[in-house]
Amino acid sequence: MGARAGSGRGQLFLRSLLLLLLAGSPALGQLRYAVPEELEHGAFVANLGEDLGLDVSTLSARRFRIVSRAGARQHLEVNLENGILFVNERIDREEVCEAGGTCLLHLQLLVESPLELYRVEVEVLDINDHAPTFPWQEYVLEVAESAVLGARFPLESAQDPDVGTNSVHTYRLSPNGFFSLEVQTRSDASKFAELVLERALDREQQRVHRVLLTALDGGVPERSGTAHILVTVLDANDNVPAFDQPSYGVSLPEDAPAGTLVIQLNATDLDEGPNGEIEYSFSGHAPPRVRELFHVEPRSGQVLLKGRLDYERASLHELYVQAKDRGPSAVAVHCRVLVHLLDVNDNAPEVTLTSVSTPVLEDAPPGTVIAVISVLDRDSGDNGRVSCEVGPNVPFELRTSFRNYYTLVTTQALDREVVPEYNVSITARDMGSPALLTRSTLTIPVSDVNDNAPRFLQPSYSVYVMENNAPGASICSVSALDPDCQQNAYLSYSIADGHIHGMPVGTYVSINSDSGHMYALRSLDYEQIRSFQIQVQAQDAGFPPLSANVTVHIFVLDQNDNAPVIVSPMPRNGSVATELVPRSARPGYLVGTVSAVDADAGLNSRLSYQLLQATDFTLFSVAPDTGELRTLRSFLEQDASQQQLVVQVRDGGQPALSATVSLLLSVVETMPQTLSDFSEFSLPPEVSSSSPLTLYLLVSLGSISFTFLLAILILTAIRCRGERRSRQGDSCLPPRCRCCPGSRPSSDGLKTSNLTAQPPAGTTAATCLDVPAGGPPGYCYKVCLGPESAQSDFMFLKPCSPPRNNEKDPGKRSRPEQHLQVSKETKQPNTDWLPPSTQRPTLKRYRTQQWGNRGSRWKG
Repeated sequence: MGARAGSGRGQLFLRSLLLLLLAGSPALGQLRYAVPEELEHGAFVANLGEDLGLDVSTLSARRFRIVSRAGARQHLEVNLENGILFVNERIDREEVCEAGGTCLLHLQLLVESPLELYRVEVEVLDINDHAPTFPWQEYVLEVAESAVLGARFPLESAQDPDVGTNSVHTYRLSPNGFFSLEVQTRSDASKFAELVLERALDREQQRVHRVLLTALDGGVPERSGTAHILVTVLDANDNVPAFDQPSYGVSLPEDAPAGTLVIQLNATDLDEGPNGEIEYSFSGHAPPRVRELFHVEPRSGQVLLKGRLDYERASLHELYVQAKDRGPSAVAVHCRVLVHLLDVNDNAPEVTLTSVSTPVLEDAPPGTVIAVISVLDRDSGDNGRVSCEVGPNVPFELRTSFRNYYTLVTTQALDREVVPEYNVSITARDMGSPALLTRSTLTIPVSDVNDNAPRFLQPSYSVYVMENNAPGASICSVSALDPDCQQNAYLSYSIADGHIHGMPVGTYVSINSDSGHMYALRSLDYEQIRSFQIQVQAQDAGFPPLSANVTVHIFVLDQNDNAPVIVSPMPRNGSVATELVPRSARPGYLVGTVSAVDADAGLNSRLSYQLLQATDFTLFSVAPDTGELRTLRSFLEQDASQQQLVVQVRDGGQPALSATVSLLLSVVETMPQTLSDFSEFSLPPEVSSSSPLTLYLLVSLGSISFTFLLAILILTAIRCRGERRSRQGDSCLPPRCRCCPGSRPSSDGLKTSNLTAQPPAGTTAATCLDVPAGGPPGYCYKVCLGPESAQSDFMFLKPCSPPRNNEKDPGKRSRPEQHLQVSKETKQPNTDWLPPSTQRPTLKRYRTQQWGNRGSRWKG
């Protein structure tokens, strides 16, 4: 028996190889193989790598696999090392395919990079692994002794789960003298046996007949099952029930509830009494599944629905019902009831995400495959036809690859900064009425690409920094945003290369590359640099990196860090400034003007003058705005002949800074020809040489205007010589100033000094010219050129403001007897505030300090 089984299994294996050779090629899109059932684990099925034309070495990297529904048993598996399809677990055909016919395993094979889908069908071949069995090992058949020859008595059918030739093929009856066996075939090709009476029965001779019924299948090796039949001979009940028709057909919807009447059977018996009372029941031909679904009322003949029908499992049920009277020797008659199930749309489509490739890059081109989706509807006809669609307003669409298989692809470019994640709703809808649908949501995250440059929060930045700031102090912070994420949004800040006043920008400011905080690397000085701008760059860490620039304007705010500087009067040889005052001076007599400058700006450079100390406070006063020193009253005999004054100049800053100058005024009866300390002063020669800007300006302006000015000086020298000899010859009022034609008198009645400068002994007299300046109308300016001024003939072309002291030493400025000390580093002139008109001639004389103005005396 074992040898026969091995031989039969070998023949089936040869059949599977033959079907493999006859299967469709991969070019047709689907492969088909055959494999016997009950093979052991690891049994060879097919070489998929070779049949599909795939490179076996890349199967593992491309994730070659069998895709199955969740919860389904994996009967077959693929070896990724050689591409062979093998048996993963024992296949029981009767378990996998409950219904008869061809048993197919549908496989979906998926390989990635690129994404490809293959369909493979594996037919499970039946082997003869089941023997026929009868419902009972022994049962009783009652036959009336009056049964006519040829009477047929259906016997219980044997059941064999195998199919085809392996199912019940025939029946055999043990030899006897009364009965023969005839094998019948049903519409489904199944076999059943009928006992045929061949010889008249005589109960009185033999009441019981025993025969052995054997059921044989057609498999190799052949298997069989037996049942003992006990034939009991009954007394005559000569009429048997009869059905209206031998076969009935009925249609029933699959969703019919339990208790539904399937059919009303009716059989009649001409006998009376118990012999005419009919009972209905399932015959032995009814399979167990039928007995689970249906029930026959014994008395009424109604066939009722007992269980739940399923069209997808079986669309037709064949019922065998027998009718038998209650009389002695009752003979059962049989009829067949065919119950056709009507499909109802009771199965919603099933959506399975076979493969998902997420996340997707935001720069993925249209048509990129995101997922493979399979849909299945177990209904039939229109109820099983499924359409699949995606929700609106998403950049995705479904494309059909195979029947009930779809690929989800992109339709347009994605932008993670607009939509970082998509929840795609996939709706599968069948064609039934009413239609059933299933929705499945697929979450698709979008991966970032560095496609956005950083963007600063402001188009430009304006920063105001107080001068004298501490080096290393934070001055501002810039901030930029990048809508990308992760490293593409990580920003680093830097300062673009450049120069500020000839120095690299990196020596002025620095920036924290992570936070964007900017720091001053040096202490800024408003008098040297008032504003500058730098370029700040923000760059992300993406590949390739993207960047953006912004301009930062830095304005230096002035601080009151420069004390006023007295420019007139200037003491000689480190002594106190002296001046002569005629005793005949009347009240309001202009002794002179104290002039000072302040390198600061705004209120910090607005100066006020006051008389700090005086021998007699009732004799002199100082104008707080102009610095003019005037007499308050006429001189008396008892007034001292020398008056000591200390004048303080204070700026308007907070806190205010000041400077003082000491004056010694000598009261005389007549005014000698002496030089006034108010009218001329000299700066150390290093002042002009220490300022490159002043030197450049002198050279450029001097070279341009030398010829013009020289001609004017020669023409006016003779006139200025005569006017200088007069006490009041340098007044610039219109009736007396010949060198200022067309100039108008000053509105404030400014009186110029009437002192005449005496040249030093052994020198040639200086040439003095009154030259109209480019300032406001109504003013004249002295141009005094001496032989010693050969190196400073054009010093009057210096900037409009005097050089300023950069040496910040408030302690030295505040001394009352301080003399003018000028640093080698000259600050830029301040133009934020102009002194009153009464101070401008004095300031002009300060600018032309090297001319050697000689000839002014104080005039009241």
